[in-house]
Amino acid sequence: MHPDLLRYSCQVALPGFGETAQQLLKQAKVLVVGAGGLGCPAAQYLASTGVGTIGIADFDIVSISNLHRQILYNPADAGQLKAEVACERLQEQNPDITLLPVIDKITSANVLQIIDAYDVIVDGTDNFETRYLLNDAAVLTGKPVVYGAIYQFEGQVAVWNVLTEDGSYSPNYRDLYPQVDATQVPNCSVGGVIPTLAGIIGCMQANEVIKLITNTGEILIGKVLLFDAQTMQSRMIKLGASTKTKITALQQTTEILTINAKATKEGLATHTLELVDVRTDQERDEFDIGGMHFELDEVEDNLDEFKPGKTYVFYCSSGKRSGEAVKLLQQKLPGVKAYSLEGGLGSW
Repeated sequence: MHPDLLRYSCQVALPGFGETAQQLLKQAKVLVVGAGGLGCPAAQYLASTGVGTIGIADFDIVSISNLHRQILYNPADAGQLKAEVACERLQEQNPDITLLPVIDKITSANVLQIIDAYDVIVDGTDNFETRYLLNDAAVLTGKPVVYGAIYQFEGQVAVWNVLTEDGSYSPNYRDLYPQVDATQVPNCSVGGVIPTLAGIIGCMQANEVIKLITNTGEILIGKVLLFDAQTMQSRMIKLGASTKTKITALQQTTEILTINAKATKEGLATHTLELVDVRTDQERDEFDIGGMHFELDEVEDNLDEFKPGKTYVFYCSSGKRSGEAVKLLQQKLPGVKAYSLEGGLGSW
């Protein structure tokens, strides 16, 4: 066996795999979007398996509250960019592959350019706007997406938009969820998540990527795997052989105004800014920096509290929920100026 293949000898020995499949992995280019609970284990196993080029796209920073499920990071990484830290760790794990950090936020203006160089997209996002954007961009460019999602004790895995033998494409995310009001679906910070679930679903995503690249096994096309970590039971939802949605253009993403901690503190000192905490009651009880308090799903019911002429800074633990709150205000109260605290309380 060639010395370069010694590392992969156990997988090369698999029936129906061999050096041909390993070469396909070496030539493949995979973009992992979201270097969080799902992206960390998915990227780690793709790197160890020998995928030749892996892009890691994430504009967020490491927070202490991430560490229980985002296994590529340690406490010393807090405040650093996830994509850069992840690429550094994975490069140490496998020096023979190429790792490319993408630290720009993915928007409708850059998504097509970002995914252009990759063969497969791994959706490890934790917000619906980016998830739909990735899905639509993949459909427009004919690229497959390996989808994963987790909440509390339950996870989902599927493979979207695969070209089938009859020339049609398999179902995509909009065949499952045509549209969702993101403000009504809490993320992991609000609803919680068992950390092992992130590892299980992330590994399943990596497994689907490997099968897709090497043309081995039965890929999760036209169906969604649902997994319950409490009962260790899974079931399949069948969606059909081909997509029934028609996507012709990207929906424009909303640009969320952000402000850093230094500028926020200066604004508070001069009484030109007002704080709004959108974390849970429990998080608020543990630590807060002042201001009004509404949980994210309560903001819309309290819009009369926000006055034109005033400037508000929404904050949460990481900047995710506060970003959703700012987006809501931009839609419902365009005359009110609002910012999201960049990096959340982790940057404070």
